[in-house]
Amino acid sequence: MSVITRRLSVPELSQQILEMATIGVYRESVFEALRPMATKKQIGAAIAHAKRFGLHSVASLRDDELGTYYQVDLVKYRSLEHAIATPAHLGDDDNLLEQVMDATSTVQRMLVVAKALTALLGVVGVLCLLEERHQLGMSLLSGAVSAGSLWAIQRSLIKKMPMEPAKK
Repeated sequence: MSVITRRLSVPELSQQILEMATIGVYRESVFEALRPMATKKQIGAAIAHAKRFGLHSVASLRDDELGTYYQVDLVKYRSLEHAIATPAHLGDDDNLLEQVMDATSTVQRMLVVAKALTALLGVVGVLCLLEERHQLGMSLLSGAVSAGSLWAIQRSLIKKMPMEPAKK
């Protein structure tokens, strides 16, 4: 069976789209080129899938007739190329949103734990110093500084994460 007559899977379609977009391609051209091998819905799913591997639109080159202009971030594409057919990357976009929200809440919980650990180690370290247990007190204060450093790093990273779904 030739490539033209058989239906391609989403990863195969994504691969085709990414290869086309390495030099740049309009959305309508993608549909025209892949229509013999897939339905419009499958091609749309493949475009969404390809976006996880470096496909992005260029707003300044959008055309009224041809639609969105796509290019590929070659660095991202090359680094993730081996994972295109991995089942974990074939999920729905709704599932992807849920995964991002779960990751965000996990990072927030880690931030709370690091902050609480910093405070606890600091208070117990000071109490040990007041009771003249200098070695234990200094060790606990060192732990508090380490936990505080982790907390500060996590806090700066979480500020860069989206905390809510984007509003349209």
